[in-house]
Amino acid sequence: MEHAMQSSIQETPSTLSLGWVKRPFRRISQMAFYAFSWIIVKTLYRIRSKGWDNLPTEGGAVLICNHVSYVDAVLLAIASPRRIRFLSLDTLQKVPVVGTFLRLADVIPVSPERSKDAIRLAVEHAKRGEIVGIFPEGHLTRDGHVHEFQRGYELIARRAGVPVVPVCLDGLWGSIFSFKGGRFFKKWPSRLPYRVSIQVGASFNAREMNPETARQTILDMGADAFAQRPELQGHIGGMVLESLCEDPKRECIVDYSAGRKSLNAGTVAALAICLSKHFKATIPEKRVAVVLPPGLGGALANVALSLAGKIPVNLNFTLGRSALQSCLRRGEIKTIISAAPVKEKIDQKFPDFPWTEHVIDIKKEIDALPKPKLIFWILAGKLLPAKVVASLAGAPKQGGDEEAALLFTSGSDGDPKGVVLTHKNIIANAKQVLACGVFPQNESLMANLPIFHSFGFTVTIWCPLLEKVKVTYTPSPLDFKLAAKAIKQESAGILLGTPTFFRPYLTRVQPEDMASVKIVVGGAEKTPKGFHEAWEERFPNSSYLEGYGLTETSPVASVNIPKEYLPKEYETGMRKGSVGRLFPGMAAEIVDPDTGEVLPIGETGILKLKGANVFNGYLNDPERTAQVLEGDWFTTGDLARLDEEGFLFIEGRLSRFSKMGGEMVPHGTIETAIARVFEVDKAETPQVAVTARVDESKGEALVLVSAIDIEPAELRKRLSSDGLPNLWIPKEIKRVDAIPTLASGKLELAALKKIAAE
Repeated sequence: MEHAMQSSIQETPSTLSLGWVKRPFRRISQMAFYAFSWIIVKTLYRIRSKGWDNLPTEGGAVLICNHVSYVDAVLLAIASPRRIRFLSLDTLQKVPVVGTFLRLADVIPVSPERSKDAIRLAVEHAKRGEIVGIFPEGHLTRDGHVHEFQRGYELIARRAGVPVVPVCLDGLWGSIFSFKGGRFFKKWPSRLPYRVSIQVGASFNAREMNPETARQTILDMGADAFAQRPELQGHIGGMVLESLCEDPKRECIVDYSAGRKSLNAGTVAALAICLSKHFKATIPEKRVAVVLPPGLGGALANVALSLAGKIPVNLNFTLGRSALQSCLRRGEIKTIISAAPVKEKIDQKFPDFPWTEHVIDIKKEIDALPKPKLIFWILAGKLLPAKVVASLAGAPKQGGDEEAALLFTSGSDGDPKGVVLTHKNIIANAKQVLACGVFPQNESLMANLPIFHSFGFTVTIWCPLLEKVKVTYTPSPLDFKLAAKAIKQESAGILLGTPTFFRPYLTRVQPEDMASVKIVVGGAEKTPKGFHEAWEERFPNSSYLEGYGLTETSPVASVNIPKEYLPKEYETGMRKGSVGRLFPGMAAEIVDPDTGEVLPIGETGILKLKGANVFNGYLNDPERTAQVLEGDWFTTGDLARLDEEGFLFIEGRLSRFSKMGGEMVPHGTIETAIARVFEVDKAETPQVAVTARVDESKGEALVLVSAIDIEPAELRKRLSSDGLPNLWIPKEIKRVDAIPTLASGKLELAALKKIAAE
């Protein structure tokens, strides 16, 4: 009990509850202190409150809130219609100035040795009809996430017989009083006044809601608050243009597509403005396809189209003719932006690629831009404020829920779906990625993921251009030698990709070539067991971080946080086997696959997500939209679980499980075991894959698709020795020359099912 109470009050620095004061001098001092605090808060912050009518108008209550900064209690007290008496460690009252403020604020002092006294005092105040405030995390967040709740608040509420009122603070992460950037106070404010949102939820009985559920309630409120941020109503193209013009001299893009080509931000901005005006005048339709590899051309095409009020559609040229024709038809696309060398390569490899009649060569368009106009915009970027340049260029300011991009899913388990992403979706996800710590300022990003891949689209185009992170492009993730060369020459510190694309680095790239890489983020597929350790052993300077996302979440939903950003021992942003915590501004539910009921923390079920980065639906496909969207909640189709501290564990796609004998049989687990026992787990491309076909007697039968020779008896013998149940051992083996994969490196599930059914 004492530990729970102590954990719930650490680092709570201040409050403004005035209370009733008998002595006139003390009362005057408190009033002066309150007035001073009110002026400071109103000068520095713009507070938007919602739900204070959920706070009881009379009688006691326990107010619980996430703890983001050193001014949380001050802001709550200023905004609250009733006085709040917070708890604070008694050691803080001995600190000069701070101690005086705390005493004037009538805090309830808590001593770690006498925590029972603090509980008793808090209960008495609540019983007398006061609002008692406490931060259940017990400490200020070091990474922007809401951490595990302690039980101190629950004990006070139960003993006092009063309700608990949940409150969520949004917008304070990144302020000078938060730990963003690895320190408090010693940083300039990013803007003044600072916009803060306070959401007050419906009260609940402490006996009916445990700390895990209370924490989830505040996360849900945080998702709603984040979605209401004013900046999410902006226009992604306009925001990027302003960011480029704020520091026009900085090196912005380095392209290794044909030798090394470097451009500063001012030149990129000028090129994007001139191209946008040309596209606006010559392309009448709304959506425009982009068929380009990662590089300067692809980035410029997307930014220029956005500035022109168009919708870029980055096409996956490996989908096949019929699928691509479907994409072009559904998107009403008549123009494709590409480049002559790219078109020539595609025609050689995919001779039936359905090019439209109007194909624009991005290189020729750039070369044909009038030099005087380019010089004008370059000089404007150097001499004028960024907002003035954006205004002169006619850059859009409002985007919000309007369509900003169309991405077609890879179609790993069926026909590609058109995922409509709004400006709000992309801006929200970019803000979430930039706030999590994996994109430190003044760092350099190595980018080679296809830009038709949602990870490549948002994280290697929009994020670095918004955050002023230098981005180095190489045209293919398969060309790891060129990537390693570019990493070494540019001293790149961040590398993004998938485990499939990373695997050749372990054996064919020298550690000294990767010495500058500090952060490696793997996503799009589950990281194989042991890969994390193998990577950090080979490249000890870098932290391998697993993340999770889907095209429908714009795409990133969670990621483990580098240990360099987590100096406190009691706080961790990494959990082995997990994909990290969900980004702030997102909420999750785990539901039973059969009943749809929400499951308790720790149980495995279907993952549902909500947040401003979650898409609004598939293009002209209400039936498939209705299958995955219910209100604000998106059903991912992934089996997952959450632990008590909010770490997310992905068990696999529901479509990659077979229901056999009443048991859920995981294809991915069986694949991993087969690859290990046949010693192909370190191969650069998948050598085995497990799928299923319809079986009249059992419902489903497992089928092993293999690119190596495996005898059924030997398979059964080795897997049995490895401990796999007999039910999990495939009885059928299909020999193929190569395992079908997508351009992203993931298994092509539809093709595997077709092989199994033949």
